[in-house]
Amino acid sequence: MGPEEFLAMVLGLPEVTERESISNLTGFRVRDKGFCYLNEIEGFVMLKATREEQVALIAEDPATFSPSWASGGRFAWVKVKLATVDPGEMNELVTEAWRLSAPKRLAAALRP
Repeated sequence: MGPEEFLAMVLGLPEVTERESISNLTGFRVRDKGFCYLNEIEGFVMLKATREEQVALIAEDPATFSPSWASGGRFAWVKVKLATVDPGEMNELVTEAWRLSAPKRLAAALRP
C-alpha cells in the first residue's frame, strides 16, 4: 500500500482534518483529537490503538507492526509499515483509530 492509498482511506472518514505535525509527520484529527500520523518519506503510519490491539498486532506480524509512542492510560500507538500491510487490515485499523478519538455519536454514525 502506498501513501496515496492511505490518504484516500483516512480522508474518507467523517470530519477528518489534516495538518502538519512534527518531524516529517502529517497528523490526522477528528474534532481536534489526533488518531494517526503519516510519514510519507519513510513510508509508515502511527495509529492510536488499545494496548491489547498493539500487543496482538506486533505478535502477529513484527515485520509490519512495531510499538510507537508510549502513552499513559488505555491507549497505545502502533507503527505500521505501509509497504507490507494488507490494505483491508489497514482500513480496519485506521477506522478503529478514528473511532477511539471520535465523539460517541459521530463514531456510532459510521457503520462498521
